[in-house]
Amino acid sequence: MFNRPIRNIHDFLLSTYFADGLRITLGVLCPSLIMAQFGLLQYGMTLSLGALCVSVVDSPGPIVHRRNAMLITTALITIIFIVVGLTNSNVYFTAVLLVFFSFIFSMLFLYGTRAASVGTAALLIMVLSIDDIRPWKEVLFSSALLLFGSIWYTLLSYFFYRIRPFRIVQQTLSDSIHEVSLFLRAKARFYHKNIDYDDNYADLLQLQVLVHEKQDAVREVMFKTREIIRESTPEGRFLLLVFVDMVDLFEQVMSTYYNYKQLHDQFDDSGILRNYESIIIKIADELDDIAFALKTGSVPNLPTSLMEDVEKLKRAIAELEQNNTDGKYSTLGIIALKNIEVNIENILSRVKTINSYFNKKEKKNLKAREIEVDKFVTKQSLDRGLFYENLTFSSSTFRHSLRVAIVMLIGFVVAKSLNFSHSYWILLTILVISKPGFSLTKQRNYERIIGTVVGAFIGMGILVYVQDKNTLFIILLFCMIGAYSFQRKNYVVSVLFMTPYILVLFDFLGMGSLSIARERIYDTLIGSGIALLASYSLFPNWEHKKLKEAMLDTLKANMKYFEEVVLLYVDEVYNMTNYKVARKEVYVTTANLASLFQRMFSEPKSKQLMMKELHQFTTLNHHLSSYIATLSLYKKEHAFVVANFESLKPVVQNTNYLLNLAIENLEANKGTTSNVPLIRQNIENQNTDQTDEVIISEQIDLIQKVAYDIFKLSEKIKI
Repeated sequence: MFNRPIRNIHDFLLSTYFADGLRITLGVLCPSLIMAQFGLLQYGMTLSLGALCVSVVDSPGPIVHRRNAMLITTALITIIFIVVGLTNSNVYFTAVLLVFFSFIFSMLFLYGTRAASVGTAALLIMVLSIDDIRPWKEVLFSSALLLFGSIWYTLLSYFFYRIRPFRIVQQTLSDSIHEVSLFLRAKARFYHKNIDYDDNYADLLQLQVLVHEKQDAVREVMFKTREIIRESTPEGRFLLLVFVDMVDLFEQVMSTYYNYKQLHDQFDDSGILRNYESIIIKIADELDDIAFALKTGSVPNLPTSLMEDVEKLKRAIAELEQNNTDGKYSTLGIIALKNIEVNIENILSRVKTINSYFNKKEKKNLKAREIEVDKFVTKQSLDRGLFYENLTFSSSTFRHSLRVAIVMLIGFVVAKSLNFSHSYWILLTILVISKPGFSLTKQRNYERIIGTVVGAFIGMGILVYVQDKNTLFIILLFCMIGAYSFQRKNYVVSVLFMTPYILVLFDFLGMGSLSIARERIYDTLIGSGIALLASYSLFPNWEHKKLKEAMLDTLKANMKYFEEVVLLYVDEVYNMTNYKVARKEVYVTTANLASLFQRMFSEPKSKQLMMKELHQFTTLNHHLSSYIATLSLYKKEHAFVVANFESLKPVVQNTNYLLNLAIENLEANKGTTSNVPLIRQNIENQNTDQTDEVIISEQIDLIQKVAYDIFKLSEKIKI
């Protein structure tokens, strides 16, 4: 317990976040330090500016994408710097350029987050050079320095990658495993006495969103890295096998959904549920050890006590069943306990398998798995047609781009009207706060204000009480690393480090004073206020407008998932790739819906439409995918067989029919009610010796009932 905080610090120091912070700090600081030794600090600052702008697009991902993005950014910022530098003496032309570039580069959101970051870097260099009026020869010379600074950082980033090409995959995979462990801990809390089911379920949905994001990041890096796709090295095969097994393990975790209230009502007095909670938490600890081992290169050990705990749990269940002579516990309750225990055994078995991959001798003998990687990654082509198609008010990206252009113009006018020496901070604040949706803008707004105000007071304290230049430099270095390390992990902390870093930097440049801290606070408040008001009043993008599409996508994904799982039972030569693609789509759409639901809470009450129904819909779809996952595991893990699947087809067909009706209701906004019957099975009349068939029949019936509940709910929803 006492080592956990130290372990967390160690884990962070080995993470992609800290690695990014060190790389960016080194890339930005070195040119200035080197040039300062020759009395050319001003030139060094320009070189550092080029490195800083390019670092914006250097987020984790395939090295080919990162390299191309950095080269495109290098060309863009050089051209923009020259254009702005040669024309910024004319305030009206500068305003026109600002509006034009703000719109064009904001439209790059259409092509994904990396393309959007290219646009952000381009706007960043424009904002920083907008007030820097110089002779044309100096502009061209500075643009050359900017170009060299950009190339320097690109080469530095590529050099770091070539030294350890698998490092980014190891770190990203480690992060995804850690998120699965957090998800498992949330599952364990359902077995805790007096738990608030609704609150814990809300946490579970949020964690599911994070698991999807991390797994998607792993797919992006892993499946687009040639060394791993070719599986030409033991390390590549090892990483691929760990990821594939972790996705399967997460499916097993997803499948363990039960009526926890009924379990507590029956078994709280026996104390057996505490054993379940304890074992699941220990398995989560083992996943954390695996995640940590990936970063450190160590070998995780699976403690024998965990296996002993599982054996004790099995004996406790058997004892509970034997002593149930008075019928205190229902048969279904005992069966549920057994099913959960079996699932825990399966999860533990997969954890043991993943552990075995770390054995150095075994690594060399790992066999490759054939994976059609193209089906698991999203390809984003730079299609000009997509740009033209979105030049309409029906496009949320178009409205966002138009809003950014107008707000940047307003910020420019306000900045010119104020007699601040660094009024471009207003434009910078608007640039980093403005997001496509109101909720994201609001969140970033609060984070920026809190980080800036707190950071400014810390910075002022440093400048007042620390006079030694060597100490100040160490503080500057520490704040730089902190700011760049947390910029993707925690924006509040990043800004909190960024503000003292800027204040100390200005002090080194001979411009340090407490007035700069006050000015930064004022500029941040002004820029934040303009951006927030605009997101509310200028072509706002409310989350409820995406609601129908997200709900339909989730339903269709679950339908496809159910169809693929049914094929596992009826098709002797089934296509596992199609099944895994369908499973991935369920995770993606469910995470998107849950994320949308969470963002709606940040919006004004008048925009929070049908929150109760949406919560029910999200919950039911989570139950549906969990039950389908359980059905798939009966076949994949236990090799259950149904001799006569034809008898189950009416229920399967009715389930698909109910889901299709729900889709039609949502698409047509039907408000009428109809009576669609459930297909009843005579499960109790089936041969009790055929346990497989009874369990599968019950599971398919359970899926049908959830589909019916979704269908009835869809009749109430009008969006």
